[in-house]
Amino acid sequence: MRQNPSFTLADVAEIRRVIEMSPWATIMSAGDDGLVASHYAVLLDETRDDLTIVGHVGRPDDLIHGIGERELLVVFQGPHGYVSPGWYDDVQAVPTWNYTAVHLAGVPEILSDEKNLVVLDQLVARFESRMPEPKLMWERPNDAAFVQRLAAGTVGFRLTPTRVVAKRKLSQNKPVETIETVISALRSDGPYSNPALAEEMRRAQDARTGGRR
Repeated sequence: MRQNPSFTLADVAEIRRVIEMSPWATIMSAGDDGLVASHYAVLLDETRDDLTIVGHVGRPDDLIHGIGERELLVVFQGPHGYVSPGWYDDVQAVPTWNYTAVHLAGVPEILSDEKNLVVLDQLVARFESRMPEPKLMWERPNDAAFVQRLAAGTVGFRLTPTRVVAKRKLSQNKPVETIETVISALRSDGPYSNPALAEEMRRAQDARTGGRR
């Protein structure tokens, strides 16, 4: 499967949007026994306007990753999916995969127990608030002892990245007409229907053309 050229994403606001949209992250590091990876929900630090993120890992992942001592690579994967050559005009073509991805690297700081509780509360509120009857972290039947006991099994961290790699490959190297055809195909019923990817392509295309179609 050929990989078309990807395009570096440099706009901080757009990178923040991808992180906000796709908070389920892969956390990687070079551990004592080789490369290791974990998966956790991670949020932007709401007190900052840069790419600083906050989150937590469960014990013993803090030791496995050397949280606070070793560099972490945190990967956010936006909408992605298969693009069939049958969606192009009658030209030579092979399949490809469109995607948006953000990589943040740096050595995180370990949060105090109090700040870790704040982050855990924010995580619960972020996702639970969409429920018809949200059950937030401090609401009954949870009590302080229960919350503290669960929090003790986690280690909170804040990471201000020292390296950022953000890429978006959304058929930007194709003619406008081809991009529109791919967007329509992704929105249609079929084995590779992917409305979320279609929306990402729509945003990128409108940004390039000023909304002209």
